[in-house]
Amino acid sequence: MKFAEKMKAQAVAANKNLVLAEGTEPRTIQAARKIIDEKIARSVTLVGKIEAVKAAAKTLGTSLEGIIIEDPETSENRKAFGKEYYELRKHKGMTEEEAFEGITQPLRWGAMMVHLGKADAMVAGAENTTGNVLLAAFTIIKCKPGIKYASSCFVMATDKTELGANGSFIFADCATIPNPTAEQLAEIAEASANSCATFLQAEPKVAMLSYSSKGSAKGDLVDKVVNATNLVKAKCPDLAIDGELQLDAAIIGSVAKSKAPGSTVAGSANTLIFPDLQAGNIGYKLVQRLAGAEAYGPILQGFAKPVSDLSRGCSVEDIVVTASITLAQAATL
Repeated sequence: MKFAEKMKAQAVAANKNLVLAEGTEPRTIQAARKIIDEKIARSVTLVGKIEAVKAAAKTLGTSLEGIIIEDPETSENRKAFGKEYYELRKHKGMTEEEAFEGITQPLRWGAMMVHLGKADAMVAGAENTTGNVLLAAFTIIKCKPGIKYASSCFVMATDKTELGANGSFIFADCATIPNPTAEQLAEIAEASANSCATFLQAEPKVAMLSYSSKGSAKGDLVDKVVNATNLVKAKCPDLAIDGELQLDAAIIGSVAKSKAPGSTVAGSANTLIFPDLQAGNIGYKLVQRLAGAEAYGPILQGFAKPVSDLSRGCSVEDIVVTASITLAQAATL
């Protein structure tokens, strides 16, 4: 079974509630229909002006039967949502009136639904930038306790079944933090290990990647990876993690024997932590384009509750799969 089908099956079993914050966006409306018809979510809420959502659906010839539409400006939840938004932002100088008006912005509304348990997960980004989606999530949903920095990962599904978790890997961070500090890199590793368990359903084996393996090279870039590895080991002593490792030492057993003998991770890693965004982004695209791997993501990780960002070039099926992944995350919280 392909990864996308696995995620759909997990989402169906989870039976969670989804909010799609871009309720008048055509692909989003079509995706909502598929999600309901395939029982991927218990309920789907489209955020937007009711008549505008209905008009967009009519133009598409898409039925809205069984789909909830919520207009923030007229919703009975507006006062309560505005009050909570004020409590979250008053330390930044926001007034109650500003909160009452500001919460009607659809991304904030969707994030607040998740924050207050009115929905289990949010998906957006078909017409909003990643920055806007992240801002709503950071200010309202916030990070998990003990986590300061949200990040992202990709699930990479290859045909090399002898490698990783039956050919699949977690790659991180490939989309969010450009030049992580050692502390940020450690949090990326911790969150990615959780993503491995959730999405690959495998025991995480985390490799902290570098151009050096176990002291074969020296320098500040290597030191950052080593320091990050030590931070994770101190915080998560039961996690299988090692570094610094070159990519071949991380995933190829024969190379691991010579470059990192005695390592419990080298040669069998399924979760690959890149030292910065440039390396991660280039790495996942190389594997996708040259090796023909299926790339699913970016999947946001580290938030207190699940939220996912879409590419503005996404297809209807991309939205359905991303929603399935996000709902699968919700089942683990």
